[in-house]
Amino acid sequence: MSITQQDLIADLKIRTQRVLEEAKSMVGTDENILNHKPSPERWSVLECLEHLNRYGNYYLPEVKRVMQKSPTVSASKAFRTGWLGDYFAKSMLPKEKLNTMKTFKSMNPAGSDLTEAALYRFIEQQQEWMKLFDQLPTKELTRSRTGITISKWIRLRLGDTLRVVIYHNQRHLVQAQKVRAEWPIAEGAEG
Repeated sequence: MSITQQDLIADLKIRTQRVLEEAKSMVGTDENILNHKPSPERWSVLECLEHLNRYGNYYLPEVKRVMQKSPTVSASKAFRTGWLGDYFAKSMLPKEKLNTMKTFKSMNPAGSDLTEAALYRFIEQQQEWMKLFDQLPTKELTRSRTGITISKWIRLRLGDTLRVVIYHNQRHLVQAQKVRAEWPIAEGAEG
């Protein structure tokens, strides 16, 4: 895949803005709904968001660190994805029927005692991504490389890392929306 850096960042901004708006729409939702687990092996809405927060806790500082060292380039410069980064990114995209993936124990929020604070932290992280996107079009997204959470030996192109993180956010927000929709009592109903 080859796309201008400007177009890549524009796409990621649109995706993140949609995620941010959906997350904001959950503010004020009863914590019982946000903590509801349709079954013991599935995550609640807050567990989905906490999972993303844990990844954000790694990737936000990592991306900032790489951005500081990245050379300045033209925003119209082409971003070329790497084969591994492209594979990881595409595997994160939400699909009609989400395939389940194993997560690392440190990133698994199952059983955590979560409050609406997890939702607010997720919103803050999305706002941080939006600010970073404004600085990214003139950073080198192809040659600059970031570490990833699954292996200290694998490094992805900065643009691919951004795609993986933002698609991953979308994926788990879709999961959270499905869990929220399965709440047995409609919001606002008495009973």
